[in-house]
Amino acid sequence: MYIGIDVSKDRLDVCRRPSGTAFAVARDGEGVAALIERLQGARPELIVLEATGGFEQVVAAGLAGAGLPVVVVNPRQIRDFARSMGRLAKTDRIDAEVIALFAERVRPEVRPVPDAAARELDELVTRRRQVIEMMVAEGNRARRLASRRLKKRIDRHLEVLQKELTEIERELDDTIRRSPIWRETEDLLKSVPGIGNATARTLLAELPELGTLDRRQIAALAGVAPFNRDSGTFRGRRMIGGGRAGVRATLYMAALVASRHNPVIAAFYQRLLAAGKPKKTALVACMRKLLTILNAIIRHRIPWQIA
Repeated sequence: MYIGIDVSKDRLDVCRRPSGTAFAVARDGEGVAALIERLQGARPELIVLEATGGFEQVVAAGLAGAGLPVVVVNPRQIRDFARSMGRLAKTDRIDAEVIALFAERVRPEVRPVPDAAARELDELVTRRRQVIEMMVAEGNRARRLASRRLKKRIDRHLEVLQKELTEIERELDDTIRRSPIWRETEDLLKSVPGIGNATARTLLAELPELGTLDRRQIAALAGVAPFNRDSGTFRGRRMIGGGRAGVRATLYMAALVASRHNPVIAAFYQRLLAAGKPKKTALVACMRKLLTILNAIIRHRIPWQIA
């Protein structure tokens, strides 16, 4: 039996495969408890939910805590799967049916659901990124303004955002330092030239699988694995995509720094340029190599060292 759950603000629509039976419960404590009791009796092979902006977290945590095999997947995977099946109509019940069909046909790998501390770290890292994006946007707006009065208003807003950013970073320090394993992992990541606080904390929060997968799997998960674009006589450039956008953006900046200050990555980057590779292609290759190094360091729990 395969279960698909469509999570909305107030309710959970549930569909079973292959029977196709469906039901709904409220997305509150009583509803989740009733759902868990019902699914424990059914003993499903796999339960799939799609990420819905945080609404799915309590549900996934409850199911995983009850020992049920649950996995949260990227909504884009579900949308692409639905289109490939010709399922264009969209209601909560239809969405649950599509998710159940995805579970039955694709069978994504079950991974541990983050605990409350991991979710808090992820939310702090995400909020830090949002505040920085707002600061950049406000700075760009200020540069386009001629009115000094409006510029002063933006300056006041930037001061508030800077204060918020400082408080978030202090909370991140406290959160990581409270956990010995996170503290050790952060120190291991920062031992690599080019990896600073922001990169280490993003990887801790958004790529907890680091060190548990092989280099190809971790590259695909982060969205830095190249995919072919070949068809017939056409031979296109290899492209990266998918994965976790926040991790990929952070790795890009880390690789940019490492290509200048990390002796291994810098030498690799210069070799690729000498071979005629475009700078952006070479930098993406550096992202992948840097991630492979970080993955090995976390797996073996040995800090950076040059042989």
